[in-house]
Amino acid sequence: MTNWDKRTKAVHAGIRRSAYGEVSEAIFLTQGFVYDSAEAAEARFIEAGEDEFIYARYGNPTVRMFEERIAALEGAEDAFATASGMAAVNGALMSLLKAGDHVVSSRALFGSCLYILEDLCPRFGIEVSFVDGTDLAAWEAAIRPDTAAVFFESVSNPTLQVIDIEAVSALAHAVSAVVICDNVFATPAFSRAIEQGADVVIYSATKHIDGQGRALGGVILGTREAIRKTVEPYMKHTGGSMSPFTAWMLLKGLETMELRVRAQADTALALARALEADGVRVIYPGLASHPQQALAMAQTGSGGTVLSIDTGSRGAAFRFLNALKIFTISNNLGDAKSIATHPATTTHQRLPDDQKAVLGITPGLVRLSIGLEASDDLLGDLRQALAAR
Repeated sequence: MTNWDKRTKAVHAGIRRSAYGEVSEAIFLTQGFVYDSAEAAEARFIEAGEDEFIYARYGNPTVRMFEERIAALEGAEDAFATASGMAAVNGALMSLLKAGDHVVSSRALFGSCLYILEDLCPRFGIEVSFVDGTDLAAWEAAIRPDTAAVFFESVSNPTLQVIDIEAVSALAHAVSAVVICDNVFATPAFSRAIEQGADVVIYSATKHIDGQGRALGGVILGTREAIRKTVEPYMKHTGGSMSPFTAWMLLKGLETMELRVRAQADTALALARALEADGVRVIYPGLASHPQQALAMAQTGSGGTVLSIDTGSRGAAFRFLNALKIFTISNNLGDAKSIATHPATTTHQRLPDDQKAVLGITPGLVRLSIGLEASDDLLGDLRQALAAR
């Protein structure tokens, strides 16, 4: 299986067939498992085998299929599936860190990630230093001999800054710090994060992995030791595990993810080029105008499925959004349906205006997640909505 292409792994990796030999993966909707004897129960609680389960909060056969499949796609040794993407972010950070630890993080982050690092970590005695993620000199200056971890979004939300995973990982590993990469915009289809130096990779499976707006989910990937000795004890005792039905939906999502994501990325590039030619300010890592285009191409080979545009003002952004006919106003991304979001008043609303300005989240910025609709239809919708500003 290690030699299979990602598209093959996305269909066949991790399958556990029951005695009935089903084609589609089984959903094991059970919260617990029975034992042949008291001695067998005792033995399993001491150490469960590869196909032995105790309680759904600890693990489940359907969830385990999802974990093994996504790990095979990512090139990771193991994975732990979580109830949401933010449960994965919280679990990866809090299972690793303790009072007195130091973390260096890029500042350009999703609002909930900033809440964990800015608000929660200091409450528990964890010091966090924020840097411009695109500035390697800033990373080098902030990383100390006692730094325990570095954290970043490989492509930031919503301004699409691209972090040099290999270079930042080298700086972190020089002091034995763990590299935690939130990789949602890169997607498992384009990711080579572990190969490039990340120790822990996080996905919100709610996004491209599901890709159809049906479920919340997340996953933490890394070495078997990190996942089973550090992440699993924290997650199973704090309750952030994935439900079996969600895992089944995400298994189905993985089967078509690469086809969907590549089609969405192709459309995103076509739209970005057309809008830029129209004179719109476009932020998209696949464009030559993006300051990290060369890095994005070297790192993932794609500009991804999301682009941002600046409409000029809050009022113009609202008029643009309200004029859209195909794009849906929502705060998700990676969906089969194209989605438009105004970050300054939604996903990043809690940030003070000065922080928004530093991050480039202007009042006119609109994030566009490109779906599976026809490219010409989407371009027509964007052009008529821009004219309505």
